[in-house]
Amino acid sequence: AERGPGAAYHMFVLMEHLLDKLALLNYEEEALRRHNMRPLSRCPSPAPPGGWWRGRPRGGRHYFALPTNPGEQFFMFCTLAAWLITKAGHPFQQPREYDDPNAIISNVLSELRSFGRPVDFPPSKLKAGYGEQVCYVLDCLAEEALKYTDFSWKRPAYPTEELEEEEIMEDNAELKFNELEEDVAEEESDNEDNFIDLNVLKAQTYRWDMNDTAKQEEILQSMTDAAEWNLEVERVLPQLKVTVRTDNKDWRIHVDEMHQHKDGIESFLKETRVYLDKLHNEVTRTLEKINSREKYINNQLEHLVQEFCSAQALPSEAKGKYQEGSGGVTERIRVLSEITEALERVKQETDEKGSSMTDGAPLVKIKQALTKLKQETIQMDIQIGVMEHTLLQSKLKEKSNMTRDMHAIMTPEATVGAY
Repeated sequence: AERGPGAAYHMFVLMEHLLDKLALLNYEEEALRRHNMRPLSRCPSPAPPGGWWRGRPRGGRHYFALPTNPGEQFFMFCTLAAWLITKAGHPFQQPREYDDPNAIISNVLSELRSFGRPVDFPPSKLKAGYGEQVCYVLDCLAEEALKYTDFSWKRPAYPTEELEEEEIMEDNAELKFNELEEDVAEEESDNEDNFIDLNVLKAQTYRWDMNDTAKQEEILQSMTDAAEWNLEVERVLPQLKVTVRTDNKDWRIHVDEMHQHKDGIESFLKETRVYLDKLHNEVTRTLEKINSREKYINNQLEHLVQEFCSAQALPSEAKGKYQEGSGGVTERIRVLSEITEALERVKQETDEKGSSMTDGAPLVKIKQALTKLKQETIQMDIQIGVMEHTLLQSKLKEKSNMTRDMHAIMTPEATVGAY
């Protein structure tokens, strides 16, 4: 199947998931520290291609995704794979540095198949020690190890920071509401110059009433002209507007607004109900027509639908047969690859044995060793002769000294007896 443009970076995603799962399994303490190896997060790794890594930490987060040291990466892969298989409940021998890599890869893949994981790539992809296949194998084994240890992902616990933000928003809303009241009060205070306050008006009328009661007896007939009175009323009329300060927190204002909204809704509902009834009737008639047409079409095309269903079943059957055949081909290809690898190992062993049997280098070495032994034997014989000659000379010298001493001792005794 064709892969999308992001398939080249799928191995990096697998590597990130693998590191998280290994950290959950405590791989640093249980696997790497026993072999005196560094954790993957501290291993050096080159920059990924494409420049997308800029601004990100360059540690060992992509250890198995990019090539650094193939030999070291393959040994790390074998070590982690063996540990994960053992962690998943299957006994597996820890690989050593001088083991056959083909045998190790074959054993790892057989264990992976025993877990029910598909392997649709050749085993040679794992010899490099890096790549998408390596990340896939280790990720599958890590998942099986987590399943065996009864690990389960829990639901995340989200922090309760949103409540604080709501409280802050409410405080801000209260502040804004208070500011709005202050602005309204300032506007009303600005408009007080143009309007007469009701309290002031009451006080003035009360004083006027008192004055009127005091001077009621004096006023018997008005001497004011009606035209002048009308002109004065027109002049003072803008200033006679009475304003009542409204409080936005008063419940009476809210009740009045509710009644106003209710009246508006009822007035609009009367107009819209007619249109809604018409629309309902039209939709009902349209649905009835659609149902009748649908029944007619189903009756006319029933045999065609049956033929289509039967024809649609044929590709599904052919697809099932194709999948069965492709599965058999894949299994045979896998068996063929295993047989080919075993044949290559046998050929390699036979070549090594044949070369060792036909090689004349050991015989030449034996002849050279014999020649060297003969030379050393001759030298030893010469040294032995020299030593025997030296020993004989020393013995002769010692014997001559002894005879001389004996003669020297015997001569004086003979002279004494003569006298």
